[in-house]
Amino acid sequence: MITEDLHKKFDHIHRVILNPAFLKMDALGGEIPFWISTYDPSQEIEVNTEIQNLVKKLQNEGIEPHLINLFTLSIDIIEEHLGLEKMFAVEKRKSKERFKKALESTINIHERLIPTIKGQVDNHSTDLLLINGVGSAFPYIRSHNVLNNLQSAVKEVPTLMFFPGEYTGRSLELFGLLKDDNYYRAFNIDNYKL
Repeated sequence: MITEDLHKKFDHIHRVILNPAFLKMDALGGEIPFWISTYDPSQEIEVNTEIQNLVKKLQNEGIEPHLINLFTLSIDIIEEHLGLEKMFAVEKRKSKERFKKALESTINIHERLIPTIKGQVDNHSTDLLLINGVGSAFPYIRSHNVLNNLQSAVKEVPTLMFFPGEYTGRSLELFGLLKDDNYYRAFNIDNYKL
């Protein structure tokens, strides 16, 4: 993967979001308002700083983004439904595969993760949903599963996922190495022309 000038990248994202057609979802021709911005995983720390700066800029301009980190959210769900100490005990006793299944079962994308995201969007005056932490939540949360399940739950506001890897328009390749199941419903915001 190629490292990018992140200031330039995030200036572009900022300009796209400020376009009135973006927040109103007018430019999509009825498509689901899902966007992806890819980046080189080696730039994770810098990307997270840029995301925080983007959130502040948007708030200063009267736009209310809601940022969800998938890893942090999954930790919160585990703590609420099982407890981290119990999950650590499971990790010590079980094989890696069984531990992964225990994580997936506790986080439960259909019954807990997606409803929690929807609840957060509904309970805030959200104009835009931003999602990061995709790489940290792998392999127990898969980005294509999140996007596929959010389609029916959160479609009132645009969603932008920051993805550490490549998006070909047909598939998500985490870290540029791991090909996920096909996903082709999102638009690449990095290539979007104003």
